[in-house]
Amino acid sequence: MNKKRSILVSLLLISILMITGCSQGKTEEIFPSRDINGIIQWGAGGGTDIISRSLTPHVEAQLGKTIVLQNMTGATGAIAAQYVYGQPADGYTLLYGAENPQLYEVMEISELSYDDFEPIIVIGRETAVVVTTESSGIDSLDQLLDNASDSPGTIKLGTTGPGGLPYVVAALFNAVDKAEFNQIPFDGDGPVVTALLGGHVDVTVTKLSAVKELASAGEVKILGSISEEPITGYEEIPAITSTRPEYSKYLPWGPFYGVYAKKDTSPEIIEILKNAYLKGFQNGEFQEFLSESAITPMGISGDEARDFLENWKKVSSWLLYDAGGAKISPEEIGIERVNP
Repeated sequence: MNKKRSILVSLLLISILMITGCSQGKTEEIFPSRDINGIIQWGAGGGTDIISRSLTPHVEAQLGKTIVLQNMTGATGAIAAQYVYGQPADGYTLLYGAENPQLYEVMEISELSYDDFEPIIVIGRETAVVVTTESSGIDSLDQLLDNASDSPGTIKLGTTGPGGLPYVVAALFNAVDKAEFNQIPFDGDGPVVTALLGGHVDVTVTKLSAVKELASAGEVKILGSISEEPITGYEEIPAITSTRPEYSKYLPWGPFYGVYAKKDTSPEIIEILKNAYLKGFQNGEFQEFLSESAITPMGISGDEARDFLENWKKVSSWLLYDAGGAKISPEEIGIERVNP
């Protein structure tokens, strides 16, 4: 009888172990069992939208499922971030975002930041450029800044809202040159550029990837880059420090792109997504796109990505505060000062 009981107990233990093993492997075997939603925090046609739609087909090929991309605009990307944060932590709703959430706290836009998400991949970083049209009559970055300083508020600057790229760069212009603009907000790079082409604004600040084709076609004019050196491959675009070296203390600085899942998503799902996005990132066609768009490839995730995001938040929060563009001091919310 004891022998029979021993056999039964052994069989029971084996069954439990087999079931447990299946459970542990179940996530990896099943995910993704359906399509994934990719929420882009900016409008169609902007830098974040363009890079998201360029990368995603290569990731879909790895996952074997469709990633349904949706533009969700508003509040400098905070509406999209809040939406993704409000979904289950199951890997089926991902945030395609730019740098903006790292400034939400000092701008009092939202309590969220990328601390509340798991970085699947930080794709790359880019240099901001100042853009206008022939009809504006503005021929150089020096002329723009001189005019905005001599006649405050007369030049219409298209922005993506408080904390967006044009807003931050305008704060820099004001800190260094006392330049003031009439800022007109839109829901992303795409709508801003459309407004620029329509003559509704005089100038904007965006990423090169969002306007390089328009610049090649002669529809927009790039006045300069917010960098210490010219952009590789686009040396004809003057760096702002070439005539205004006083901007050097704020540089290097610039926007970046990434894909994020809600924090507390299971490690197994995060690993599947990280591997798929990394392989998509490494695709030759996508790497060629990055090169042509003058986007510096990064392809980082995990601790490396978290360190990058945290350092960017510290540097940029203080940069924005020192330039007069932040509502509260980073010190008040525990963001320590670091040198750029």
